[in-house]
Amino acid sequence: MYETILFEQKGNIAIITINRPDKLNALNKKVLEELYNAFKHCGEVETIWGVILTGSGEKAFVAGADISEINQLTPQTGKEFALKGQSIFNYIEQFPKPVICAVNGFALGGGCELAMACHIRIASENAKFGQPEVNLGIIPGYGGTQRLTRLIGKGNSMYMILTGEMIDAKTALQYGLVSKVVPLNELLNEAEKILNTITSKGRIAITTAIRSINAACELPLSEGLKFEADMFSVCCGTVDFKEGTSAFLEKRKPEFKGK
Repeated sequence: MYETILFEQKGNIAIITINRPDKLNALNKKVLEELYNAFKHCGEVETIWGVILTGSGEKAFVAGADISEINQLTPQTGKEFALKGQSIFNYIEQFPKPVICAVNGFALGGGCELAMACHIRIASENAKFGQPEVNLGIIPGYGGTQRLTRLIGKGNSMYMILTGEMIDAKTALQYGLVSKVVPLNELLNEAEKILNTITSKGRIAITTAIRSINAACELPLSEGLKFEADMFSVCCGTVDFKEGTSAFLEKRKPEFKGK
């Protein structure tokens, strides 16, 4: 079905693995196309409630973009290249089902940008993050200057992007770039554990929470608060809202239906 990724459905969880270990899972046009198609499939399948994104092998999640493709860019094709990648990463960021990125090893350049497009990031102890594009005479083009700044602040983003230096998993945790660091052999199990916790909740509530949190990065506070109230009202009209509140009052575990 796919040439550059592996796809597995495990219960209600989809696991997408970028599979170019000989290239340290570097992104190219084919990988981006197949990533988009895989996420589109996940969005259309009702039995998939959440997604884990990772890379094959122990060395790298994604060690960057395919430099042989970048080397041929012109100002015009460069803009098209950046906008194409941004559109796919935006699709992942706005995905209505929770997406956890399990970062194993290097997440550099486009790999770091891809991880930042996911809703939650956890990392193995050997993970390293970086935006080294200045070493190639360019800047991040798949959203790195924007998402990194929103996640870790202007000062740390300036340092990482202008020096091109990598940070380790411990520093990424301190910066808030990842939510948790675990041993490599526990990475996928931890991602599944977190995602199973999330998908046990009311699924409409999870979707509207994702939308509201994303809106917080884009809207002024007054508009963001209005959007939150709109999403809150959507939840109040659901079967899951009635079930969740009733279960709490009746001191029992809720049985959410996703409706």
